[in-house]
Amino acid sequence: FSGVLSPDVLRALLELQEQLAGIVAWVPGEGRNVTLRDVCYAPLNPSAPEVGDCCVNSVTQYFQNNGSHLALSAWQDDGKAQGTVDWRDHIMYCV
Repeated sequence: FSGVLSPDVLRALLELQEQLAGIVAWVPGEGRNVTLRDVCYAPLNPSAPEVGDCCVNSVTQYFQNNGSHLALSAWQDDGKAQGTVDWRDHIMYCV
């Protein structure tokens, strides 16, 4: 994997996504605050979306946008090879 797909970059992307999800903007014409849930695409809950319902298209979605999932590793024995699997293996399995 190149430096673009490193744990540090993925964690930074997760932090950026969390910051973007928390943005609140005042809309003078509407006379109210607008948040991500007001503008996101939420196909599974279009009538009353919460931030967690918003469709996220990001490499971090392979980890459910969760840093704890990114940090997981496990011992694997598939009968042919043994070893520790981590975030790299998870991306390869998903892609």
